[in-house]
Amino acid sequence: MKRSAITLSALLMAALLLVGCGQKGPLYLPDDTNDSAAEQEG
Repeated sequence: MKRSAITLSALLMAALLLVGCGQKGPLYLPDDTNDSAAEQEG
């Protein structure tokens, strides 16, 4: 019983780590470059 609980928790932790590896993209909100480009042209 105890061994199966350890195995289940280890599998759960491994699955969470694998899911976290797939997260991509910027970790910040990018600046609005379109608005600043429009201001420079006009």
